[in-house]
Amino acid sequence: MSPPADAIAAPAAPLWSRFLAFLAPLVLTNVLQALSGTLNNIYLGRMLGTNALAAAVAFFPLLMFLVALVIGLGTGSSILAGQAWGANKHDLVRRVAGTSLAAAIVLGVAIMVLGFLGIGPMLVALRTPAAVLPQAVAYAHVMLLALPAIFVSIVAQSLLRGVGDSVTPLRMLVITTLFAMVLTPLLIRGGFGVASAAWAVLAGNVAGLAWLVWHLSRRHHVLAWSTLAPNLRFEGLLLRQVVRLGIPTGLFFTVGSLADIALLSLVNAHGVRATAAWGAVNQVMAYVQFPAISIAIASSVFAAQAIGGGRLAQLAQVTRLGLAMNVVLTGGLALIVALLARKAAGLFVTDAAVVNLAASVLHIMVVSSVLFGMASVLSGIMRAAGTVRMPTLISLGCLALLVFPLGWLFDSTLGLRWIWLAYPATYGTGLLLQAAYFHFVWKRRPIRSLV
Repeated sequence: MSPPADAIAAPAAPLWSRFLAFLAPLVLTNVLQALSGTLNNIYLGRMLGTNALAAAVAFFPLLMFLVALVIGLGTGSSILAGQAWGANKHDLVRRVAGTSLAAAIVLGVAIMVLGFLGIGPMLVALRTPAAVLPQAVAYAHVMLLALPAIFVSIVAQSLLRGVGDSVTPLRMLVITTLFAMVLTPLLIRGGFGVASAAWAVLAGNVAGLAWLVWHLSRRHHVLAWSTLAPNLRFEGLLLRQVVRLGIPTGLFFTVGSLADIALLSLVNAHGVRATAAWGAVNQVMAYVQFPAISIAIASSVFAAQAIGGGRLAQLAQVTRLGLAMNVVLTGGLALIVALLARKAAGLFVTDAAVVNLAASVLHIMVVSSVLFGMASVLSGIMRAAGTVRMPTLISLGCLALLVFPLGWLFDSTLGLRWIWLAYPATYGTGLLLQAAYFHFVWKRRPIRSLV
């Protein structure tokens, strides 16, 4: 079978050219993903007020915790599919895809059911302000309904990137974002309240998946439904490999989400305005962090395809390219956000006190995005080769042992805005440890294909 029409350029092109051709749609995809959430929060904050924004924000760390589970599944499937694609084993690509998508469906339904049973007590345990608790529960219920579609969308996009197709996920996100832009304000005016944004997310993801099935079939893509459907089942060996490769990313985002939840409890103790500032900062930082995440994903995909194709000499080039692009792209964007912090925060709320707090926090947070991106490139390269244990221990150790204790310390001694200083301190430590292991241990070991 010929490569999909949306795949990356032929291997004869320079590596930097192929990397950029893959990275540009990937960055735009993540920007659109962030834009969808941003637009929803802008609508909530400006059309319904600060309490509505705080209600949606109260559920955000829990949502990220749940999504983290499937992000790991997507990462593992992307690596295994990437190595199989590099080795020209297209049937194996489809088997990996079928197993991963089946797991995403089961996981999404299970978490949706369990979430409905416990979301109220969880939000109370997080010290969600009583003034916004009923709205937060209403928003969470609809988002839980959307989880199965969100999970399948995440895994499908990861699989497409594993075979070098970063354009189709971009087109899919365009549809999802358009739904958010159109439906959210209409539903707010229709009286659906804070849940309007969640209903728009649900509708957008369902529409995006429907379009994806039609588009891949029309393009005779390697993952077209007609060839994928017979493989939509669990294969124990493949699922174990996918889970083993994806556990580091899933655990990283899970533990990171737990750390966010813990810090949010500190912020919530300062009142609704502090909670609203947390939400504004998270929305702005998504635009700075997504380029870093995109570069790490691209580095991992190119490393996996190089390993599967036996081109081990490319690994050093991919590493240098990923680190350099992170400094230039993520660092440049971080600088712009720091300079325009007040205007960026003002997109989400009109309360002057909230804007001032969010702007001061952004000056602290932008540094963390560059440090996070550098560490993610190194760990992504190692994970593409099947090395998961030590990079995972480093990442999880930093998140578990540093984020909340540092946040509590800074809150107790320096005040509210300095809670966020825990992030650059944690990511900086993680970068130093990942770099030491990468250069002094991992590079001295033999690298073998997993397929």
